[in-house]
Amino acid sequence: MDNYNQLLDKIARLGNVSKDEIERKVEAKRAKLSGLVSKEGAAQIVAAELGINFEKERLKISELAQGMKKAHVVGKIVEISPVRSYNKNGKEGKIGKMVIADESGRIGAVLWDTNHIVLIETDKIKAGDVVDISNAMVRNGELHLSSFSDMRLSNEKFENIASESSGEMKKIKDLKIGEKVKLRAFIVQSFEPRYFEVCPECGKKAVDGQCVIHGKVTSKKRALLSVVVDDGSASMRGVIFGENIQMLGLTDEEIFSLEKFMEKKNSILGEEFIFTGNVKNNILYNTIELNFDKIEPVNLDELIKEMQG
Repeated sequence: MDNYNQLLDKIARLGNVSKDEIERKVEAKRAKLSGLVSKEGAAQIVAAELGINFEKERLKISELAQGMKKAHVVGKIVEISPVRSYNKNGKEGKIGKMVIADESGRIGAVLWDTNHIVLIETDKIKAGDVVDISNAMVRNGELHLSSFSDMRLSNEKFENIASESSGEMKKIKDLKIGEKVKLRAFIVQSFEPRYFEVCPECGKKAVDGQCVIHGKVTSKKRALLSVVVDDGSASMRGVIFGENIQMLGLTDEEIFSLEKFMEKKNSILGEEFIFTGNVKNNILYNTIELNFDKIEPVNLDELIKEMQG
């Protein structure tokens, strides 16, 4: 993975050791730990053994790796979501979300501490501002800021930042965590759908008819479908939610009945679509996957025009 290679490059540079030597140390560390840690995690252990302290090292967004506990980055805020309140297991709180970018990439930042959230609520930080974030944790492809994290305005200027999507097709082999991408690919594998309930008000997951925001609700049933897509350069697992599953040519009956789904499952294999979505890190399997938010049929007329130049 690209962010892993960038992490190796940084360790090699800071430790004045060859990249090949770092890779050997990483593999030896993983072998010693019976493969129970990811490559990124093993690389961070190797870095610590070499006396390299990432807590003092400012990183580019593209250099952030899963599991970092005290990450330090500077980025421009390109998007801020409305602050949301929640009530879970009798505990009330608020959560803030934003997206920051530098010249190397973009990443979502999740704010859990009231001191950070109030900065959004009072417009003391807003889209277009540059923020310096330290002591943040990298989890599931996002930065998480706790009460131990620090976030302050920076006077640094960014002339160029990574764009969300240029509209150009990307290859799976070139994808990076945090990107919003568009690709043309075939479905080569499909798994049984998983079902869950959501709040009809906010769309958040509801458990036993309870929403963390709206309390007791009449929940709605939703489906999640995992597939593997391949564009000729590589394969990658992707997750499709809700109504987007219908874009594969499946009816509600075929989606919400496992028996009907299994009858129709093979019909979507080998089908080609245009997928748009976000590249995420699956923390459970420590793999990169795609969360699709838009699926379109391939327009053969447009493809012919492209081929004709």
